[in-house]
Amino acid sequence: MQWGKVFYIFFTLMSLTTSAAFLHDHALVALFIAGSVNVVSTIMKIGVRNILSAELLAGSLVADLHLIPAFFAMKFYDNQPLAVGLVIGAVIANLYTIVISIVESSKEKADF
Repeated sequence: MQWGKVFYIFFTLMSLTTSAAFLHDHALVALFIAGSVNVVSTIMKIGVRNILSAELLAGSLVADLHLIPAFFAMKFYDNQPLAVGLVIGAVIANLYTIVISIVESSKEKADF
């Protein structure tokens, strides 16, 4: 088992689920947690050298660049509709990352 892969998939799923929690409740704390977890996930993906590592990192960066402005829009500008729209974009980026991870896992299994 590749523990590094387990951890970055874990953090990607955590970011996705906490983003979904924000979409359900619109709590600023959930948005902060989603952004923080996603940043950790991005940092973990920086050193990965897999088949589709560039795509994984790009998807995670896109989610970061949605969650961080969403937090600022909600906290400092009290613009909840903008924050919700940005979080929906982050959810889509995290879903993309999960799909790419599944494709990468299937390609690795096929190489054996």
